[in-house]
Amino acid sequence: MSQTDYENDELVFLDEDSHSELDTKVYKVWNILIVDDDEEIHTVTRLALSDLIVHDRKLNFLHAYSAEQAKAILNEYGREIAIILLDVVMETDDAGLHVVKFLREEMDLSEPRIILRTGQPGYAPEEHIIKAYDINDYKTKTELTRGKLLTAIISSIRSYQQILTINQSRLGLQKIISSASNLLEEHSVKGFCEGVVTQISSLMGLDAEGLVCARAGSVLDRDDDGVYVLGAAGDFASFINEPISKIHNEDIVEHVNRCLRVKNHIFEPSCSVLYINSSGFEAAVYVNMSRELSKMDKQLLEVFLSSISVGYENVYLFHELRNAAFRDWLTRLPNRNEFINMLDKPHLYDTENACAVLVDINHFSDINDGLGQEAGNELLKAVAQRLESEFDEKVKKSRIGGDVFGLIGDEKELSPKRLNQVFRSSFSAGDHTIPINVTIGLYKLGRERQSGIEVLKRINIALNRAKKNIAENFEYFAPEIEEKTTWQLNMIRRLRNDFADRKLELWFQPQVDLVSENVVGMEGLLRWPDTESGYISPAVFVPLAEYSGLIVDIGEWVLEESCRRIQELKNAGFGHLRVAVNISILQFRDRQFIDKVKAVIKRFDCDPSKLELEITESVVMDEPQIVIDALRSLKEFGVAIAIDDFGTGFSSMSYLQKLPLDRLKVDRSFVNDITPGKSAVIAETIVTLGNKLGLLTIAEGVEKREQASYMLKLGCDEAQGYLFAKPMPFSELMPFLKERTGEQGSP
Repeated sequence: MSQTDYENDELVFLDEDSHSELDTKVYKVWNILIVDDDEEIHTVTRLALSDLIVHDRKLNFLHAYSAEQAKAILNEYGREIAIILLDVVMETDDAGLHVVKFLREEMDLSEPRIILRTGQPGYAPEEHIIKAYDINDYKTKTELTRGKLLTAIISSIRSYQQILTINQSRLGLQKIISSASNLLEEHSVKGFCEGVVTQISSLMGLDAEGLVCARAGSVLDRDDDGVYVLGAAGDFASFINEPISKIHNEDIVEHVNRCLRVKNHIFEPSCSVLYINSSGFEAAVYVNMSRELSKMDKQLLEVFLSSISVGYENVYLFHELRNAAFRDWLTRLPNRNEFINMLDKPHLYDTENACAVLVDINHFSDINDGLGQEAGNELLKAVAQRLESEFDEKVKKSRIGGDVFGLIGDEKELSPKRLNQVFRSSFSAGDHTIPINVTIGLYKLGRERQSGIEVLKRINIALNRAKKNIAENFEYFAPEIEEKTTWQLNMIRRLRNDFADRKLELWFQPQVDLVSENVVGMEGLLRWPDTESGYISPAVFVPLAEYSGLIVDIGEWVLEESCRRIQELKNAGFGHLRVAVNISILQFRDRQFIDKVKAVIKRFDCDPSKLELEITESVVMDEPQIVIDALRSLKEFGVAIAIDDFGTGFSSMSYLQKLPLDRLKVDRSFVNDITPGKSAVIAETIVTLGNKLGLLTIAEGVEKREQASYMLKLGCDEAQGYLFAKPMPFSELMPFLKERTGEQGSP
């Protein structure tokens, strides 16, 4: 097409001397894409529009000479292109329409405006194409004079700006709605604040560029109360969660600080700083402005800000709720829940040398009791600060609860030696300087994926083992520890179930007078049947019953069973025989113990003297006053008292004199010392001591005739052991008693 084809020479010739001064102002631009296979059309269009400024922006021209070139440029620039001046007929009769279809359908871009141009009027697109593809205008090249071209460009730019504003507004609303529906996510505050900037910019017809700031103490977990960027859009997005000073723009810093200080909006020709306040949660929204706001704009902002203030408050409150769920309120470290979450994330410790640690402050309750809870809290904060300063961010720290802290990191960094060094020096807690000792449980994580709760359980097992370790204050987890713990828990569960099902049995081992060898009593012995191996040893299950506290209920049942059997013995003509039962320290700690013993004796109408309570020296030494008071009360009621395993517990003579005893039992270990030609010094001493104190003595574990003879020679009164009879169920005890010569007595 030649220049003479145009009716308006104004489109072609420009007065090059019309500008006496060089325009030095820096403009933003509108991108205009010219798509035409005629190079002259590109030149003429550029010359005709070169000095046009619309809404304080110049035009920037992009050139494509075919449909394929146009698609490539659209892929690169997208919605940044404001207008496309598009030739319909190029390499094919409808090549331009293919570009339109590509833009609207494949790229799904609704913002760029399209002005179709053709030099062949007969190729005009049909009406439905104009509507379906949102084409702004259709002109033949002969009718598109400079004036008409200017008019089309200006109106299309306005349309583009309006559509862009609407879409920005929709995007801003979507971000706020999305933020509100995902408030519990980590970036909910960021998402909400970014949405606020975008929405305000859209309302004002500006580019989405600005930031929301607030004092860190109200939202972020920072120690200082400086002003931080909570959310941003545009070039400011990289400063989110950073101090506002890092922006290195004194005007922005000054305006934001002044807004928060005066607690009011600030409107300037170049910017606006909007104040948000709801229930004490305040923020400042800085937005770049290219024009001064009108009165209507300010009113619209007031309405919008009052609406989103509630949303800002909600975002803040949900952020605080998340902190409450995953952060320790006192030390601001992650809490137990977050510690488990961190253990669930293997990328935090993706190394064979990773280690998880629990550190327990010893005797922390004494600090709370002696110095007060405030001092205890200050100590915990001091420990948290020490951990933060001693270990870098690669080591994850947390407060698991109470006086226990958790750490995850390289095992070299978290070695027992290194950890003990951290706690070697004292801590300042308010006005107090407090030295502390710690116990440490450690678990090597390795590369195998494990659940956080399972790992925490294993570190706890190691920590509990460390508390029992006399030589060291630390313990590494080992699989056999867990196996033993699991076995222990399973055994306790089985014991509890079998006791509830009344599967436990009370057997009896006769006790004899050493002179006449007549039965004078019996000891009640607990038996636990096991379908697999006959019976489980009392040495195994009694400690488990004591550990679990089940011994209190089992002991009460043993007392009931013993009194019932005493009554049955009386009815069978053996009313002179006593039954001895062992009592645990846990039973003495039961406030109802004395009343329970008396009640069961009364219920079965037993002679109290035929019930003998056996206690070990360790029981007495554990809670001496409780035991002494209880035994005195029961002794006054008529119950007989014996001390079992005498001589094995490093007896205190002072306590021995205070106990209301009837009988001393010589432990089987001292009876086993009796061999022909040798004397058993300890057994002799115990018998002599018993005689001096006016107590009867009974020897346990007598299995050989020479042992019985020796104990009789020493002056021992009674004995029990396999030499005379083995333990037996009550159903076998009756026939045994009737078969013994002289054992029958009158009821």
